[in-house]
Amino acid sequence: MADVRSLDAARKQARKKKAKATTLCKHGHHRWAVDNQPQFDVKAGKLVTRYRCSRCGELQVKAR
Repeated sequence: MADVRSLDAARKQARKKKAKATTLCKHGHHRWAVDNQPQFDVKAGKLVTRYRCSRCGELQVKAR
């Protein structure tokens, strides 16, 4: 037999999880992960590393 769980508690937990992800990114606390697609910077003549936030999908480019 399965454990019975309150629907209100499940909804509250889902709202917390969703709010945490969006609130962190809104305040600049992204979770950057390397995007494996190589990109070439034409002006500098170098390969650059692309980072994508795993929460919101924002893109950041760094030349290292």
